[in-house]
Amino acid sequence: MATWNSRGLRGSTLEDLINFTNETYREKGLALVQKIPTPIKPIRIDKENSQITLAYFEKDSTVDYIGVVQGVPVCFDAKECTTDTFSMQNIHEHQYRFMEEFEAQQGISFLIVSFTGRNEFYYLPFRELKGYVERIKQGHPKNFKYEELDRSNFIRGKNGILVHYLEPLSRDLQSREA
Repeated sequence: MATWNSRGLRGSTLEDLINFTNETYREKGLALVQKIPTPIKPIRIDKENSQITLAYFEKDSTVDYIGVVQGVPVCFDAKECTTDTFSMQNIHEHQYRFMEEFEAQQGISFLIVSFTGRNEFYYLPFRELKGYVERIKQGHPKNFKYEELDRSNFIRGKNGILVHYLEPLSRDLQSREA
């Protein structure tokens, strides 16, 4: 069974930025999106500091965030990448399946990928993710490169919101309607 320790908080800066973005969206009445906590069972607790130092995951998590944007159900996961090559091993099978089933129910699934070395964020729609998965099945490497990405899906900051994902989400919705 998978375990968690103090190194398990990778991506917390990205999640902090997304949490701030989601709070701003909520305050403006644009969206209601919440972080889904990962269910863990503590094994070892540092009582002096009231911190969990070792735990195991009780069950597979789904995605990091779920909510609704102007009546449209959305779910997404936040991923960080320190290089220009994103390893598809960062996406777990149960997460992919959940996103696929969410899409089958007319929801919108996507990833927000932070390319930390470039200080850039990318909106990866599920259909693009699915294309990379299909490509792997054909024998291609289990990754995709920064250079392959659709330039229009990079997330631009706006009005103090650094991870303003509603704009690429809106373009995603328009492309689905076309």
